[in-house]
Amino acid sequence: MFNKPMTNILIRIFTTGFYRAHAGLFLFIGLVMVGSVPPQFIWEYQKTLMLAFITSGGMMLIVFGVWLLYTLKAIQYVASQLYAVNQQFLFYSINSFSKNRQFKSWAVAHAVILFPILTYGSIAFVVAIFSHHFLAAGTILLFMLTLIASGAFVFVKLVNRLIDGSNQSFFLKLSGKWKKPFYSLFIFHLFDKMKVQYLITKFLSWLIIVAIFNLFDDVKHDVRVAGIAVLAIISAHAVLIFQEHVFENQYLAFARNLPYTSFNRFINFFKTYLLLLLPEAIWLFTRFNPGISTELLLMGVSIALFYHCLLYSLGVDMEIYLQWILGAFVVMFWILMFKLIWLLVPLNLAIAYNMFYRRYYSAK
Repeated sequence: MFNKPMTNILIRIFTTGFYRAHAGLFLFIGLVMVGSVPPQFIWEYQKTLMLAFITSGGMMLIVFGVWLLYTLKAIQYVASQLYAVNQQFLFYSINSFSKNRQFKSWAVAHAVILFPILTYGSIAFVVAIFSHHFLAAGTILLFMLTLIASGAFVFVKLVNRLIDGSNQSFFLKLSGKWKKPFYSLFIFHLFDKMKVQYLITKFLSWLIIVAIFNLFDDVKHDVRVAGIAVLAIISAHAVLIFQEHVFENQYLAFARNLPYTSFNRFINFFKTYLLLLLPEAIWLFTRFNPGISTELLLMGVSIALFYHCLLYSLGVDMEIYLQWILGAFVVMFWILMFKLIWLLVPLNLAIAYNMFYRRYYSAK
């Protein structure tokens, strides 16, 4: 199937583009999964996770949930690229083949996109067979095949459907008459075009909260634990913050000519990230007293603004950006260890505003 012309075209256009567009996301996930574990413990750590995945129904559901979100992100990416102007020839060339042939080619292309999932799942399948967990092995194999087939089915449906440029997403239709302040534009864009990426990020936030408070269960009332959780949560939002910068450059470049002061623009970004972190804010205020919750929320927004303003100097380079994020994470982690949250908030805001003031009009 790989040597068929249609399959090769789909792989070159969509799978290569998907990995190129999400290279930063893969790097960040790799840092979270491996970079936080000492090298001598990586093998045991991965082995423990694999066995938990195979033997625990709850862990299997969590992993399947992550795989499903990844698959939805892949489907969303291919669907968006499919309707790009430079891909319109596909609607005429692919439709000349039978739907059965289309399905097979799309299945192969989609399987290449799902390669990280299929690799991990295949290893888990073999381990489950050798450890005599046959039900788990069958479930894993069936779920992987379902993910491949569902993506291929959606793509065949899309490519055989006439294009209607007047179609709008349900969210845009629902919010069409709502007032949209300037600082909320990225949030509307997020819910309209990047729903899967948003859900993946919030799912990571939930995993971070569960993992950190279980890991530090004996000292879970220590404010440093909550501070570390907030720091990790904001770092998990690094890709969304990067996408906000891309959105700003692509659609809001005209805003630099509007008669607003630098301070007012900075406050608008503060409001943007306050909205973005609304689910985490609700969690904070339901778990801690108002004083600590406010302090932690301000810390989270200040870190987000610092990450945001870094991009005015670094430009749209995800690899370099994530290296800076990792370095900043280590520095702020040790600041939190010394219970200096009260210092971290004004320090982040001061550095962020200085970078914003100096680089906003000359941003890359």
